[in-house]
This record gives sequence, structure tokens and C-alpha cells, in this order.
Amino acid sequence: MASVYLGCPLWAHPPWKGHFFSARADRDAFLPEYARVFDTTEGNATFYGLPAPETVARWAQQAPPSFRFCFKFPRVVSHDRMLEGAEAETAAFFERLSPLRGRLGPFFLQLHERFGSDRLPVLERYLDQLPKEHAYAVEVRSAAFFREGEPETRLNGLLADRGVNRVIFDTRGLFASPATDAFTVDAKRKKPRLPVRLIATGSAPFVRFVGDPLVERNDGALRVWAQVVSRWMDEGRTPYVFLHHPDDAHAPELARRFHRLLHETTPQRVPPPARWPAEDDTKPEVQLSLF
Repeated sequence: MASVYLGCPLWAHPPWKGHFFSARADRDAFLPEYARVFDTTEGNATFYGLPAPETVARWAQQAPPSFRFCFKFPRVVSHDRMLEGAEAETAAFFERLSPLRGRLGPFFLQLHERFGSDRLPVLERYLDQLPKEHAYAVEVRSAAFFREGEPETRLNGLLADRGVNRVIFDTRGLFASPATDAFTVDAKRKKPRLPVRLIATGSAPFVRFVGDPLVERNDGALRVWAQVVSRWMDEGRTPYVFLHHPDDAHAPELARRFHRLLHETTPQRVPPPARWPAEDDTKPEVQLSLF
């Protein structure tokens, strides 16, 4: 069992071919090659719709036993119905992903920014009805939960009492960046700009980091996160850390950079990063004919 899980927000990204993936990788090779390097991933696609049963069956065959998927709850549950009257959709979500039993990390519930402190009883009821065999992480986006007041105290207590992890979404590097490329501008438009709470309410702290698009500019922040993650491991927790980049094409570089820093911080627990499939890619020999 890993003491920390590291990964990217996605695993099937065709632009990674020849850079992260081997040059000849097809879609069926993406997950096996990704899992050679990283041991977890966010499953954000389930926010928009459930994968086909045959797709889930394929993932179950392709992912090694040590791999962990962290699927996001469907938006119809979290945003459209705001956790009320969504029993059928919730049951369908778990049923569809059940073939991956044993490869499931914390399920990820991202709440709408309008889900404020007045709806905490709704969150409490919803969490209490979820299957007990799974782990969960909750991301709040309402400013009410970031003011160090009574609403935030109630939220943290509610989650801690149930062993549910509070998602930590660190976008400071993104918003501090002077970059004006289209990917960064779009990310700033879509991502929340909220304070960071270094609090672990469960046994699997859940971190989502979005940094400066220039990967090397993130080293200072990543060193701090390496210290935090190391401390959590010392406490017997199993953190999940996902490295986002405004342009998904560079997410593996950012994740590798953090992996190296975490290895330097705690070499006895975290091995050095694995080689990428593209780095082990064997190029066909070119034979020259002499006339």
C-alpha cells in the first residue's frame, strides 16, 4: 500500500504521445502506460456523464491492483440537484463503477459555489447515506467556508466526524502568474480563487494543485507541499496529490517535479520518479543498403 498517491487530473491525453506516452501508443495503451509512472488519477469525466459499462470493464483490466481512481460525483447530483432527490443517480454512479472495486480511491464530491453554510444539513444527510465501504473527499467553493468563522468550523467538524477528507484546491500559483496565454487566461476564469486550508479532516488528505504555467516557477510552492505531505505521512495518513497545469500537455512535468521534491524530502518512503514510457521507447533501427 502506497503511503502517498501522486498523479495528474487525467490519464488519456493524446498530445502526450511521443512525449510522455510512447510514440506508438493508442488509446488502449494510455492507461497502462500512465500507470507505470503514476498510481492515481482524478476521474473528472464522470462529472459530465457515466462511462459505458464496457469502458469501465476495460479500465478494470488495464489498471494494476495498486492503482487508484478518484472519480468525481456527477454534476446532476452535486450541482443540478444540490444533493437532494438524487438517490437514483447516486446509486447508478456507484453501480457503474463497481467493477473497479479494489482500485477506487476517495470519491470526489465538488459542491457548487452556491452551496453555502445554510445547506450543511443537506450535506450531512447525503454523506450519511453513502456506502460505507468507500472513502470520500468534499470540495467546497462557497466563500463562507473560508472565513475562519462558525460555518467553516461546522464544516470541518462535520467532515472530521465522518472521516471525510476536505479537498484542498491550491490555485495560488496560477493566479500569481503573469502569463497571458489562452490556456492560463481560461484557467483563471474557471478556477476558484480561495484561501488554502492546510487541514486534514480524514485519513486521505486530497490536494489539487494548479500552478504557474512555467513549470519551474512552481518549485517554491511544491517544496512547501512536499513538507506538508511528508508530515501527513508521519501522522499515518495517505495523501492523494494531483498536479494540474493550465495546459494539460505539461501536467506530467509538474507531477514529476513534485515527485522529485517529495523524494528528496522523504527518500525512505517515496522512491524517485519512474521513467516515462516515451523515455523507454525503442525506436526502430534504420538500415542502410550499400550499393
